Amino acid sequence: MERYSSYKDSGVSWIGDIPEHWEVKQLRSFLTLFSEKGHGDAQLLSVTREQGVIERDKEDKEENHNFVPDDLSGYKYIEKGDFAINKMKAWQGSYAVSDYNGIVSPAYFTCKLNGVNKEFFSKAIRSKAYIPFFTQYSKGIRVGQWDLNPYALKSIPFFLPSPNEQGIIVNYIEAKTSKIDAYVADKEKEIELLQELKQKTIADAVTKGLNPDAKMKDSGISWIGKIPEDWEEYRFATLFKEKSICNHVNEELLSVYLDRGVIRFSEDNNKRTNPTSKDLSKYQLVDIGDFVLNNQQAWRGSVGVSRYRGIVSPAYFIFEMSSKLNPLFANYLLRSTSCVAYYYICSKGIGSIQRNLDWSSLKQKKLAIPPLDEQQSIVAYLEEKCEKIDKLASELQSEIDYLKEYKQRLIADCVTGQVNVSGV
Repeated sequence: MERYSSYKDSGVSWIGDIPEHWEVKQLRSFLTLFSEKGHGDAQLLSVTREQGVIERDKEDKEENHNFVPDDLSGYKYIEKGDFAINKMKAWQGSYAVSDYNGIVSPAYFTCKLNGVNKEFFSKAIRSKAYIPFFTQYSKGIRVGQWDLNPYALKSIPFFLPSPNEQGIIVNYIEAKTSKIDAYVADKEKEIELLQELKQKTIADAVTKGLNPDAKMKDSGISWIGKIPEDWEEYRFATLFKEKSICNHVNEELLSVYLDRGVIRFSEDNNKRTNPTSKDLSKYQLVDIGDFVLNNQQAWRGSVGVSRYRGIVSPAYFIFEMSSKLNPLFANYLLRSTSCVAYYYICSKGIGSIQRNLDWSSLKQKKLAIPPLDEQQSIVAYLEEKCEKIDKLASELQSEIDYLKEYKQRLIADCVTGQVNVSGV
């Protein structure tokens, strides 16, 4: 890509040189802080790092959002084109030009924006080139509680091309990024289809076996249908014995996720596990090969056979498994779509957030189990098939990650003049 004919020092180390004819102004040239309240009935908005300003459901209790009071009259009203900053998370990139009219937290900075193409400003300020400024100018005792003060906000430099160039740059970025976004969406759909294939492959193997010519019999389970003739049916209560052993506070902490089964807490890079109690005496001991269910999330598939010894939340169900089950086969079976259907119909609750599993109902349900040697054959088959599917999905995800990084780099280069897309 072409560069401009002449450059000058931007004065900022990570920006480097900018086009000679671009101006360097502080944000105070464009931003006017204001605070308009008394619109408690307006659309509730929030500012996120990934999406910018988004519309929010007032009844949304998602943990990533702050508590919403009943009286919203103290929330700040903004209009489309206004600039909103979550001053506690500005260092992460939680700020944006709004596409909506609505109200935001009274803890946010809200600004009128003038003297610049708002689309150009939005793309520039949210680019990787500008986030370091907000990090640099946010202060606090510890990470996660850094605060941006108004003077520091207005002191952030902004690199400004001519009004005509701003429009050209915006059009170029939108044309390029729309193609990238479409390509990424296609790849994400491919991953979704691969995951569906993986789930179907597992479900078919653990309910039908591997021999397409095997004699079949009716399972008596509507969503499973026929099963191999030599498979035996057992109630959950026959295969699983409930256990609850506490006071093992020195054991490793474990958790259960719907996408990974039983994992070590130390392996949870995203730290999705709820904060643990300081008193672990009521946490339950899990041995290798135990079946663990997250009581409130089992209906979504948050279950698994443990490969580790450790302790889990007292809200979980722990079961010792029968020797009739190969632990690896059991993990595939118990996490399959067929068994998740069981957990759903045996869970009770209001809404779609928390449904508590009723063990007295689940233990009456039946599972079709093959002989142990066939279980081992199914495990070997699924490990090979799933490894191939996971490898394809991983390659697609790497391509997506690269494209997303390329998109961010492209935007940053355009809005700081590292490339010339305007023909000037």
